[in-house]
Amino acid sequence: MIQNDDFPWRPHQEPLRVTLTRTVTIALIVGALLALRMGGLAYWPKAALLMLWPSFGGHWVELWFLNYLRPRLRVAHVVQAGVRFVVWFIAGVVLFLAVKLTSTALPGFQPQRWPAWWLGGLFFIGIELVAHLALQLRGRPSFYNSRG
Repeated sequence: MIQNDDFPWRPHQEPLRVTLTRTVTIALIVGALLALRMGGLAYWPKAALLMLWPSFGGHWVELWFLNYLRPRLRVAHVVQAGVRFVVWFIAGVVLFLAVKLTSTALPGFQPQRWPAWWLGGLFFIGIELVAHLALQLRGRPSFYNSRG
């Protein structure tokens, strides 16, 4: 375990089966909603594949923050929160670009207009805040209680 001088952080661990179940389910649900918006369920497999970037990729970003970066930061909540927002923003931009590049490789799945790149960062911050709100409401460690 890596220890910060001020607080001993415990590494976050979760069985891969649990991670895959959650992230694939999220990708399937959001992919279905995206497919309906794009013109029908025929787009669902491709949309679900694209949604694996933010769901599964976002999980690994969060693990990297929790297990590698957070133990190396000052314990002050403002520092932790500020760095986390920066990580989420950068990850959101990278994941947005990954979705965009992957979609260009999928035949018949090129949206006509993409939003600005930086909106991916803001959108990912919003996704993470909602996910952490759900954790908080269930009494689990989250961004809001500084335990997760």
